[in-house]
Amino acid sequence: EVRLVESGGGLVEPGGSLTLSCTASGFSFSDVAMSWVRQAPGKELERVSSINSGGSSTYYAASVEGRFTISRDDAKNTLYLQLNELKTEDTAMYYCAQRWSASGSRGQGTQVTVSS
Repeated sequence: EVRLVESGGGLVEPGGSLTLSCTASGFSFSDVAMSWVRQAPGKELERVSSINSGGSSTYYAASVEGRFTISRDDAKNTLYLQLNELKTEDTAMYYCAQRWSASGSRGQGTQVTVSS
């Protein structure tokens, strides 16, 4: 059974930073591209970032380019998202998902709230 468990969310002031983690089990993590997606209240799901298997290629949405960094540790079956220079518009539930397109299984999410 595929299991993805996100952690690391919280309340942070504008300009602050957070590191999100996603621990994977139930599949061969190192063989699978992974993604982060987010959904703000009343808005559609947005693909934020993706990383291929091996970590040699990444994708970032224009809204987060230069502020967020995706990475993976295949030895720990863990996906990360470093969030810097956070803005109020980054407030959302963040999910990790299988596949470059984020079309695979998704975790339960971790809430990120950016507010002063």
